[in-house]
Amino acid sequence: MLHVRAHDYPFLVNRWKRAAAAAGLKMREFAESGGYPIYFLESAPSAAEQPSLYISAGIHGDEAASTEGLIAWAEKSPRLLRKFRALIFPCLNPWGLVNNCRLDPSGRDLNRCYNNPRVPQIRAQVKVLGRSRFDLALQLHEDFDAHGVYIYEIAGKRPFWAGDLLKAGTRNLPPDSRTSIEGRAAKNGIVRRKITPDLMPNWPEAFLIHFRHAARTFTIETPSEFAIDARVATQEAILTAALNKCLAESR
Repeated sequence: MLHVRAHDYPFLVNRWKRAAAAAGLKMREFAESGGYPIYFLESAPSAAEQPSLYISAGIHGDEAASTEGLIAWAEKSPRLLRKFRALIFPCLNPWGLVNNCRLDPSGRDLNRCYNNPRVPQIRAQVKVLGRSRFDLALQLHEDFDAHGVYIYEIAGKRPFWAGDLLKAGTRNLPPDSRTSIEGRAAKNGIVRRKITPDLMPNWPEAFLIHFRHAARTFTIETPSEFAIDARVATQEAILTAALNKCLAESR
C-alpha cells in the first residue's frame, strides 16, 4: 500500500535528504516548531538564465497529500529540478503533520500569519526568502470540502495557466464542480482573481509570495476525502505540467 507513512516526519526528512542529493539541492534547517526542525532546500548557484521556482507544502498538517505528493514528485524528477533555481519548503508544519492537525502547536493557522512578523517561524521563512524573485510559485494544499481538484490562480501575468495545469491534474481526479468555493466564484475547478493587500486582514502564504516574490502564483487543492494515491498522483502531475510550462516560457 502506497503512502502509509505520510504522517511520519522523520521518514519524510530522510527521503528529502536522498532526493536533495539526486537533484543537487542543499537542505538546511531554518526554524523549529513543536520540537521538530523545519527545513528548506535550495539549488546550488547556477546560471542566471535558469528559470526560478518556489514550492511549499504541508503548512496544514492534515493535508498529507501535499507533502507526500511533493516528495514523490521530487524523487522521480531530479533532472527536471536541476533545470531550475529552486527554493523548496517541503513541510512547513511538521508538528501538524505528525499529529494530523491543521494548526501548529500554538493553535495558529500558519497560513493566516504571513503579515505577522511576531510569529517566529514566519519571520524565519521571510528571512530565507529575502529579496528572491521567482518565475513560478506553487503552494500545495488539500481541502476536506472539495468535490475534486481545483486551483487558485492569482490573476497576474498572462496568458493564464490554470486551465492547462488542471487538465494535467484531472487525469487522476475530477475537477471540482462547484461554482462557489469558499465564497469565491469558481468555474471548472479554477478560482482566479486579482488580490490587493487589504483584501484579507491575515495574509495567507500566497499573498506574500505574489506581492513580493513571484510572477505567477498558484495554490493547488486536492480533495482530502478521495484516495490518497489519486491525490498524490494529481499533485505530481500538476507539478510536472507547471514546471514544463515555465521552461517553455523561458526559452
